[in-house]
Amino acid sequence: MQNEATVDEISHRTGQRYLTVVVCHDSGRLVWAAAGRDRKTVEAFLDALGEERCKQLELVSADMAAWVAGPIAERCPNAELRLDPFHVVMLATDALDEIRREVWNEARKAGETALAKDLKGARFALWKNPEKLTPRQQLKLAHIQQINQRLYRAYLLKEQLRQIYRVDPDEAIGVLDAWLKWAWRCRLQPFVKLARTIRDQRAGIEAAFRNGLSNARVEQINTQIRLITRRGFGYHSQQAVIALAMLSLGGLCPPLPGR
Repeated sequence: MQNEATVDEISHRTGQRYLTVVVCHDSGRLVWAAAGRDRKTVEAFLDALGEERCKQLELVSADMAAWVAGPIAERCPNAELRLDPFHVVMLATDALDEIRREVWNEARKAGETALAKDLKGARFALWKNPEKLTPRQQLKLAHIQQINQRLYRAYLLKEQLRQIYRVDPDEAIGVLDAWLKWAWRCRLQPFVKLARTIRDQRAGIEAAFRNGLSNARVEQINTQIRLITRRGFGYHSQQAVIALAMLSLGGLCPPLPGR
């Protein structure tokens, strides 16, 4: 069994109130949580873990946040960082939506109100996975293919990137190479920028191919922390949220007071 951890942040209250949470990937338990989402917060976790246990850490799953990757690289010499597939695909979805907004604004400014209306209503058809499209959304997507090749090309780029996580790990690297070549020459600036990001983060993306580690466990914990907060009608103290989360999700069994 490998020493695997997943690091993520959760907003538990309005006003940019964040917690950083660490989950054991093997057991699925919450092992640590603290207020904040910055480098100092991750370093506090590594301080609590200690030098010896930092050396034992082998796999870490996270998003592309530098405040996570930096301390892990510096203080966990044997840990391999894996980038969560969901966050990678989300970047492609964001790039696609940027293109959609550009095309919509161009149509609106040119007085093409019918086209602008079609494009504004196409967001969910473009975002959803093809196998989950309704018949109406399939028609909407086919219409986009006919009326705006630039937007449809952006959609295909998003879907092709998603496929790198659906093929065999040995094939995924070749699919990623092909995607990067396409993105570099697509002349869609949001995707050119994304290709640059993926090139810089490629080691973490390829690591996810080999081991299949993702942020799924920590996202499940985050959902349960939100439920804890909602049941308590919100908490003014972050420490109260952390204490209840550790009690409920960390496998703790504190001794009960004697009668």
